[in-house]
Amino acid sequence: MIELSRLNGKVFYLNHNLIEIFEETPDTVIKLTDGTKYVVREKVDELLRKIISFNRQVFAEKTRIE
Repeated sequence: MIELSRLNGKVFYLNHNLIEIFEETPDTVIKLTDGTKYVVREKVDELLRKIISFNRQVFAEKTRIE
């Protein structure tokens, strides 16, 4: 899960595997596969970095275990 901030600054954690689409309009809007939408402070490039970083951690841990 990745840490994100709502526009009011409140932090929440999102399962990035449920993201269908995200875009800047100019705020970053994330739409999940169930239709839920979130507007967050993070820009698209930062959101991508968080997703990539999380996936790298998961796969690194998996390869250490095997």
